[in-house]
Amino acid sequence: MKRTFWGLGGVAASLLAAAPAWAQDAAAAPAINSGDTAWMLTSSALVLMMTIPGLALFYGGMVRKANVLSILMQCFAITALISIIWMVVGYGLAFGNGGAYVGDLSFAFLKGINVSDVFVLGAGLENQVATTIPQPVFMMFQMTFAIITPALIVGAFADRMKFSSLLVFITLWSIIVYSPVAHWVWQPNGWLFGAGVLDFAGGTVVHINAGIAGLVACIVIGKRHGYGAGVVHAFAPHNLVLSVIGASLLWVGWFGFNAGSALAAGGLAGMAFAVTHIATAAAALAWMFAEWAAKGKPSVLGIISGAVAGLVAITPASGFVNPTGALVIGIVAGIVCYFAATSVKKALGYDDSLDVFGVHCVGGIVGAILTGVFADPSVNSLGTGLLYGNPGQVWIQIEGVVATLIWSALVTLVLLVLIKAVMGLRVSEEAERDGLDLALHGEAVQ
Repeated sequence: MKRTFWGLGGVAASLLAAAPAWAQDAAAAPAINSGDTAWMLTSSALVLMMTIPGLALFYGGMVRKANVLSILMQCFAITALISIIWMVVGYGLAFGNGGAYVGDLSFAFLKGINVSDVFVLGAGLENQVATTIPQPVFMMFQMTFAIITPALIVGAFADRMKFSSLLVFITLWSIIVYSPVAHWVWQPNGWLFGAGVLDFAGGTVVHINAGIAGLVACIVIGKRHGYGAGVVHAFAPHNLVLSVIGASLLWVGWFGFNAGSALAAGGLAGMAFAVTHIATAAAALAWMFAEWAAKGKPSVLGIISGAVAGLVAITPASGFVNPTGALVIGIVAGIVCYFAATSVKKALGYDDSLDVFGVHCVGGIVGAILTGVFADPSVNSLGTGLLYGNPGQVWIQIEGVVATLIWSALVTLVLLVLIKAVMGLRVSEEAERDGLDLALHGEAVQ
């Protein structure tokens, strides 16, 4: 058996999903396993639930009442848009053999998808990854990741971006940014795959990628009118009940995100499930107590934000760490993300409406680096961290973080500048003041 790196899972003797994997020759590939396939169908549905309704409600409750429908519309439209892009070109660019930096169009329009054969990633490559599920199931699981990643970005510029410009931006970003990064990390000949970066379920590809894009976007588009010292209260969440429901759906759906990334119904999925829950609970409490100490009261918004920070941070580590490692990752993420979303944001003065950078990018960085510290070979022999005798893994993790930050930030900046020049990015001041629901969609919540 050969050591390879893959990002979403472990099937029998292989891991997929941004983590190392046991690779096997195609001739030795196992047959389709109905139990594994059933688990992956379930996981795919859980991850889709994270965007609609989970993220839609989480974000929707945090904006002004006059903008709640616009946020729901954005999440819903992105789900439909990325589904088609993934079918036409995205899946091939991410998981086609291609080269070290991007895939090819061998899967364009999902041609060659076989419903009866075991899916082998990287067919014809020396470092293949065999699964026990059919390719349509793997493709759909990955589609749900491709959907939620750009949907996360919209929280950074909530209340102020034109819907038409959003659709153009999301289309280009998915093709030029998301698919290549997914290829780097999750395809056997991707360069970060080969470098040995440990990312079990998308800390780099999903969260750091979306988080830094969100920061660039909110800076390029500019602050909301009226946002500033003394008037931030005008942008307080209009319905935290919706946000709590959304956060709860995210928490449950995340088990598909992380445990599903094992691509098999086995022990690794069980451990990923457990550490995901532990880290999330720890981060929720850590944020709550940090806010309590700093402001004198623990808020509902704080505890749900902390839970999401924990979910983000454990994502890259979920297939590599033991429960103690997960506990530490959750505590660190809750505290660090709290200060990133409050003190750091205030000091730097950017208007990240729903703290996409502070929670997703910062939380993703925390989780990615701490994976290199806490990766336990007794959980997964293909991941050994600093505490278990491999300090070099920390630097490898940093390499993956930096590469993702640079690519996503630079390309996002270029795309936004071009779209701004061609069609504009921002709604009028009047539309922003009155709310995007009526201005852009002709509807409103009564």
